Amino acid sequence: MRTALGRHVYGLAAVLFGVISLVWQDFGAPWQQIQVLGNVPHREILVYLASAVEIVGGLAMQWRRTARAGAVALGCLFLFFGLTWVPRIAKEPLVYDRWGNFFEQFSIVSGAMVAYAMASSGGSERSARVARIGYVCFGICVISFTLQQLFYLSGTASFVPKWVPPGQMFWAIATTIAFALAAIALLTGVKALLASRLLTAMIVGFQLLVWLPAPFSNPHALISWAGNAQNLAIAGASWIVMDYLRAGLRA
Repeated sequence: MRTALGRHVYGLAAVLFGVISLVWQDFGAPWQQIQVLGNVPHREILVYLASAVEIVGGLAMQWRRTARAGAVALGCLFLFFGLTWVPRIAKEPLVYDRWGNFFEQFSIVSGAMVAYAMASSGGSERSARVARIGYVCFGICVISFTLQQLFYLSGTASFVPKWVPPGQMFWAIATTIAFALAAIALLTGVKALLASRLLTAMIVGFQLLVWLPAPFSNPHALISWAGNAQNLAIAGASWIVMDYLRAGLRA
C-alpha cells in the first residue's frame, strides 16, 4: 500500500502556520484575519489558541490513528478564517480579491474533508460522501485560482522570478491556463489523476521558486513567512486530492 503523503504535507503546513503565529504573535495575515470581529480584547489569546490548534492538529495529521481528529480541528479553524471574508465579499462583491481569499481558505478546508474521509476505517458510505463533497469543493476552488490569476494577471506575473525564461507574463498566462484545465479535469473526471499530479507539482513549484526565497529577501515581513505556510497548505490539500484519486476512491 502506497503512503499517502498529502496529509503529512498538509499537517506540516499547519504546524508552520502555528509557529509563525506564535513567533509574530499575530495571525498569518492576510489570509488569517479577524478584523470582521472588530476590536477584540486580549486578541493575543485568540492568536495563541489558533496556534495551538494548528500545531496540535498538524502533528495529529502525521499519524493515521489521529489524522481524523486533526483534520476536523484544522478544517474547522480554516473554515472560520474563510468565513471571516464573507462580510468583505458582501461589502465589495465586485472585488475578486475578497472571493479569492475565501476560496484559498476553503481549498484548505476541502483538503481536510478528503483527509478525514481517507483516514476513516471501513470505507463507510458517509466517509465516501464527505470525500466526494471535499473533492468537488476543491475543484471549485481551482476555478477560483484561475479567475484570481486572470483578474490580477499583472500581479501574478510580478511573483514570477525575472530570471525564469521566457518571461514573467508568459508564466502568468501559462499557469492560469493550467489552473483552468485542472479545474475542468477534476470536475469532469477526465484525466483527473493526471491533472491532480500536475496541479500539485505546479503548486509545489510556486513554493520552491516564489515563496521559499521570500524570507531570505525580506525576512522581517510576516507575509514572507505566512505565504510559505499558505502555499504549502494548498499544496497539501492538492496532494491529498491526488492521493484520493490515486487510491481509486472517487466514485
